[in-house]
Amino acid sequence: MNIQIFLQQLINGITLGSLYGLVAIGYTMVYGILRLINFAHGDLLMVATYAVIYGIALFALPWYLSFPLAVMVTGLVGILLDKVAYKPLRDAPRISLLISAIGASFLLENLALVVIGGVPKPFPRPPLFDKVIDIYDIKIQVLTIYTPITTILLLLGLLYIIYNTKVGKAMRAASRDFETTRLMGINLDRIIAITFLIGSSLAAVGGIMWAMKYPQVNPFMGIIPGIKAFIAAVLGGIGSITGAVIGGFVLGIGEVLIVAIFPGFAQYRDAFAFLVLILLLIFRPTGIMGEPIVDKT
Repeated sequence: MNIQIFLQQLINGITLGSLYGLVAIGYTMVYGILRLINFAHGDLLMVATYAVIYGIALFALPWYLSFPLAVMVTGLVGILLDKVAYKPLRDAPRISLLISAIGASFLLENLALVVIGGVPKPFPRPPLFDKVIDIYDIKIQVLTIYTPITTILLLLGLLYIIYNTKVGKAMRAASRDFETTRLMGINLDRIIAITFLIGSSLAAVGGIMWAMKYPQVNPFMGIIPGIKAFIAAVLGGIGSITGAVIGGFVLGIGEVLIVAIFPGFAQYRDAFAFLVLILLLIFRPTGIMGEPIVDKT
């Protein structure tokens, strides 16, 4: 492998990792407050991409309106998910929440299958993201540049909210001690709804960028990216927002470089991610930036 190919693959890995990181933030935010693995989170990618497709196809919206509207719709779907599937089980055993999350995931996938159909649909990629830049024989699609920049900007914006606003402080308090936060008069249901809104919106951004990179959409498209993002969240230290993004970058770059360096292992690319998860759970369950897990029940 020469230096051009290595740099090309490194850039591809950074792009893939930033997509994992964007989606992983939603997992880690919900887990940080509810101690819930929201298995329906990956399916929100699918919701966002179909919202874009129908916004453009049915309402003839330009992409710069359809994209933010799809993010808003997905954020509202995230809130609805909390209200219907999780809020009624707030005081139930944690296993009930987990089962509800799995059921919500199957519901979204099969609802999309029945309503939209299983035939993959092409995702409209705006010409702005199609341009290719040539730097010293390294071909870089501009989407590859926009994706990590978007991830970093959204991460900085989210960190500002978490550390400099009342809502963010309430989120941090809830992640530390759920019951004490409630006793302090903070409306936890509102804070949790905002958490779902933000996490789902970030998943929507990740889903739209994923669909621009791999421009075919189907009702089950969120499963693998969702699982990979979950692994990224665990790798970075689930509960840590910065850790989720770092975990995404590490996983994305690792996946791409392993395939590039050892082409014969290309078919084991997904197995590599799951192997990372197993080894992490055995040797370092707190991940790169995670703190010791505190049982809040």
